[in-house]
Amino acid sequence: MAEVMRNFSPDTAGWVFMWILLVTAVFMVAIAAERLVYIMRKGGLNADKFASEIRRLVGKGEYSKALQLCEAAKDKPLAHVLGAGVRKLSKEKQGEIDIRAIQNAVDEGALEVIPKLHERTNLLATIGNVATLIGLMGTIYGLILSFRSISAPGIDATEKARMLAAGISTAMNTTLTGLLIAVPAVLLYTYITNKTAKIIDEIDEHTVKFINFLTEGR
Repeated sequence: MAEVMRNFSPDTAGWVFMWILLVTAVFMVAIAAERLVYIMRKGGLNADKFASEIRRLVGKGEYSKALQLCEAAKDKPLAHVLGAGVRKLSKEKQGEIDIRAIQNAVDEGALEVIPKLHERTNLLATIGNVATLIGLMGTIYGLILSFRSISAPGIDATEKARMLAAGISTAMNTTLTGLLIAVPAVLLYTYITNKTAKIIDEIDEHTVKFINFLTEGR
């Protein structure tokens, strides 16, 4: 641990890069934790069973029960979107269902929830790229120090060896630290993106089924 902390000391070459990488890591952890909690909270709904029950209640004309079911799960994106459609449907006159108006209500509901699912997720991919590039900058800086130590005149062999080792150490430490941040960031980005895509696919699938159900029942 002491060896690791020494890399952040101002007396160590490349310490600036290490501190920048540390700040980057803190941002990565904070964003990933927030997104994971949010996506897990928004998921976890049995979409097929829920949407099927909504269609069953709507088919029987029990709009209030369908709305209650949507309200009970209102923090779930699919429930919010279908709820918007059912709410609009409940206001239609008997026998005069405006499919276009209901479709617009469903689309509006989707536009309210989908951007929030994507929010800040792309920052994880950006952090992964930035961490790698900062690590590369530290590598180049360390190599510059190494070559400078070799070409420096008037320095004995022992001191040159020490300066060369310090430069190589800087190059390796920043590269490793950058990759230790970038790899988890990219993996978390992929995981969260896949979870988000699954929720959005469920919204697309069941809103289309809902509209088709209303169209066929006219």
